[in-house]
Amino acid sequence: MAEDQSNQSPERDTRHVSFPEAKGKIVESIELTAEPGYYGINVNFTDKTAMVFAIEPTVVAFPYLGDWTDGERKILKQWTPVRSVSLKV
Repeated sequence: MAEDQSNQSPERDTRHVSFPEAKGKIVESIELTAEPGYYGINVNFTDKTAMVFAIEPTVVAFPYLGDWTDGERKILKQWTPVRSVSLKV
């Protein structure tokens, strides 16, 4: 199982995940797939196993109301970020 270590801040979500199951394995090949409907990375090992990373593009909007009357941005109000919906949950 992957080790999930999250460190979340108000400004940015950060995430670090380790995969100890892959430690010591010998990489045979790495494949990148980028086609309509699927993005992924396959790390293929010599023992005929693979780490597969299915990647889902996402959009995050950070809405705020700003005032630039003095030439500098002054944030009047900020809202919670709006994230696109994941197809795989």
